[in-house]
Amino acid sequence: MIRRIGLILFLLLLLIVPLLPSYYLTMGSYIGLYSMVAIGLVLLTGVTGLTSFGQAAFMGLGAYTSAVLTTQLAWSPWLTLLVALALTMLVAFILGAITLRMGGHYLPLATIAWGISLYFLFGTIPLLGGSTGISDVQALNLFGLELRDERLFYYLIWAVCLVALWISTNLLDSREGRAIRALKGGVTMVEAFGASGLRLKNIVFIYSAVLACLAGWLYAHMQRFVNPSPFGLNQGIELLFMIIIGGPFSFWGAISGAAVITLLKTFLQGILPKLIGQSGNFEIIVFGIIIVAVLQWMRGGIWTLVERLLPPKENRPVTDSSDLEMRTQPRHGTLLLKVDDMSKAYGGLMAVKNMSFEVSSGEIVGLIGPNGAGKSTMFNLISGEIPRSGGSVQFESHIISGLHPSQIARLGLSRTFQHVRLIPGMTTLENVMIGAYLRTHDGIFQAGLRMNKAADERVRAEAAHQLRRVGLEESMFLPAGSLPLGKQRIVEIARALCADPLLLLLDEPAAGLRHLEKKELAVLLSDLRSSGLSVLIVEHDMEFLMNLVDRFVVMEFGEKLAEGLPHEIRSNPAVLEAYLGGV
Repeated sequence: MIRRIGLILFLLLLLIVPLLPSYYLTMGSYIGLYSMVAIGLVLLTGVTGLTSFGQAAFMGLGAYTSAVLTTQLAWSPWLTLLVALALTMLVAFILGAITLRMGGHYLPLATIAWGISLYFLFGTIPLLGGSTGISDVQALNLFGLELRDERLFYYLIWAVCLVALWISTNLLDSREGRAIRALKGGVTMVEAFGASGLRLKNIVFIYSAVLACLAGWLYAHMQRFVNPSPFGLNQGIELLFMIIIGGPFSFWGAISGAAVITLLKTFLQGILPKLIGQSGNFEIIVFGIIIVAVLQWMRGGIWTLVERLLPPKENRPVTDSSDLEMRTQPRHGTLLLKVDDMSKAYGGLMAVKNMSFEVSSGEIVGLIGPNGAGKSTMFNLISGEIPRSGGSVQFESHIISGLHPSQIARLGLSRTFQHVRLIPGMTTLENVMIGAYLRTHDGIFQAGLRMNKAADERVRAEAAHQLRRVGLEESMFLPAGSLPLGKQRIVEIARALCADPLLLLLDEPAAGLRHLEKKELAVLLSDLRSSGLSVLIVEHDMEFLMNLVDRFVVMEFGEKLAEGLPHEIRSNPAVLEAYLGGV
């Protein structure tokens, strides 16, 4: 209720601003334009973890495209909007294909490079008016009404901004959105459940560029004049300042940051030259000090202070049953996984050497060995996370060695990780819902327009079912990062089960569990086997495994040391010597 009241007050504030003097109206329009770009930056930088300094250049692309076409060819501004959006999407796609493969500091440096390049193109091409820019840009005409009144334009800007806010919020609360939110922790986990990390990064990059282009188009027709200065690197840095100060993980933080930076910049530009006694962009110094302070003491931005005053969001009830389509498990005893002569070399080090073993449908196979034996490397080879040096992997009738992890996941292989990979800020339920990525097919457009509600509720019900199945129903709405390590591992199992796999790869699932929790996990895995699910498990707790698995495969120094039934492995002299403590 309080959140709804806050939204109503915000909308009332937007309606009141045009009643104030023209100065505040102009500031309100600029805040709306920058909020649009900042919303895209929250998705790109705050959520996905991709830093871009080039969003101002995308604003310029939208502004200049419309300015040129309306002044030189007398096109309708609404037609130029379509052209500007198409051109921006094309440029963003090409730039994204090149730069988004980069990691670390290379991506921000690349965005600086192409942001500067576009800025200088705006200022040097004669068709674009050079440094003096383009004037007499055509005014917008809406339903026969020419939008020359700045109040009407203010309402248009904020209407577009609120639509962008609504679409972006819907996008994050969707199948694709959950995968996007998981990207910040790395692409490995996302791809293990069927999503393409590079595709998702490109989608966010293009979407954020489209919002910037839309803001630039509105800017051109509001000012009816464009020149290169608002679209340079300095403006790109200021846009990043907005989300850092407002809150890099919240759309409302983006709007708050846009308001703070815009108003503060105007105030400082008026007062600092008088205090210092000479003109210059001294406000950048103040912004730098504020950024350092925010990063040191309030990394979530000023919006976190507001959120502390708000009551927690109410958790929507979850239905008791899910009707998602399920795979048919193969007949018991059917060959499911065949690893043949698999090898992995890191230079002169053989992490895995000539490994061969099989897993049949409806059985639990334990992959054991001392630390450094190559067990987790073997898992990563099977799931496609790392490329093989030799050998092959067959899953049912498919040769999966060489396939991308997302392609392997589509065939019915799901896994957990040696080091827990959950998204701490997402609820346990949302983390488990990521596992069902391949079980629905709603895309970006359906999500943005909230046409995916029925499919999302089905996934929500399935995730709740899997949490009940593993005994974590009471933790459903808690942040996953607040759970103990042992429970986080069980959440990973629930997420893997949500994918409805044929084969489940478990990498040390009992690590961090107490004795009673291990017993409960053993019962769960036995029940899964009874339902026809196959499990390949790496674990060091031999007491846990001995009464659970059907067969053991023992590794030492990357090679297969032994294979057999539990009682055979227990009495195998070579295994005893290498792993179980000596004869």
